[in-house]
Amino acid sequence: MAEITQWEYRVESLGSVWKGARDADIEALLDDWGEEGWEVFSLEKPYGSSQVRIVAKRPLSDSTRRSRNWPG
Repeated sequence: MAEITQWEYRVESLGSVWKGARDADIEALLDDWGEEGWEVFSLEKPYGSSQVRIVAKRPLSDSTRRSRNWPG
């Protein structure tokens, strides 16, 4: 039986209410994430927003697991 791949996900929004994300900023983020093993599977510009939302995933492992800040 094939082993099921577990994933971890990462979401980040670039830009602000007044200024959209710059291409150079998006490219730098994608380069950094790629070096860390992230694969982008969604990039969207929410309706009425200047921001760009990027969603990525990578296989979950003990050596790559990100720490999370849980709400208090």
